[in-house]
Amino acid sequence: MKRRKLNNPLALAVMTTLWQKPMHPYEIARTLRRQGKDTSTKINYGSLYTVVQNLERHGFVEVTDVERQGNRPERTIYGITEAGREETTEWLSDLMAVPAREYPIFETALSLMGVLPPDEVARLLAERLNSLEVQAASARGGLTKLYETLPRLFLVETEYQLHMIEAQAAWVRGFLAELGDGTLPGVEAWRTFHETGEIPPEFQELEERAFDT
Repeated sequence: MKRRKLNNPLALAVMTTLWQKPMHPYEIARTLRRQGKDTSTKINYGSLYTVVQNLERHGFVEVTDVERQGNRPERTIYGITEAGREETTEWLSDLMAVPAREYPIFETALSLMGVLPPDEVARLLAERLNSLEVQAASARGGLTKLYETLPRLFLVETEYQLHMIEAQAAWVRGFLAELGDGTLPGVEAWRTFHETGEIPPEFQELEERAFDT
């Protein structure tokens, strides 16, 4: 994937919003909210002006007008440049086509969960599963209503979010079942580690083998 001058997803959201028409930063923020982009992109509205300024510095947006209305402060209107359109197209194409390693925080927690006893991990994952099921039910109901008023084209990111919630819930449910019935390979050694405080020989062998390779 090409190394970009800007890599903040908010910059991409700003450029795609300006593709619709020139706007001042406040209108950009309002449009992002109205179109629901804040549910699929981590948007820090406090840094929006800085993002717009960085886009201008790199030649991706430019000032097209300055509005003056009565005693209100001036509002600078920005429009996307041809370079900005090209950057938006290339960046979006990369994101669509090339899988990127994103390091979700849940994966981090799973990779480190061995420091917790198996029964505690099971309790915590059961709590997570309950939350995921509530989220999925809420998203499913919301989508059903949205389908009544919006074309599916404008709901694909919400569909994807629901699918990922359901997929995670299915994985957690299966993992909990293995923990519960003791079929998860290594679970007894894991339990022994927390009972004795000593690393089981089979874990040491695995670590030595990994180190040798």
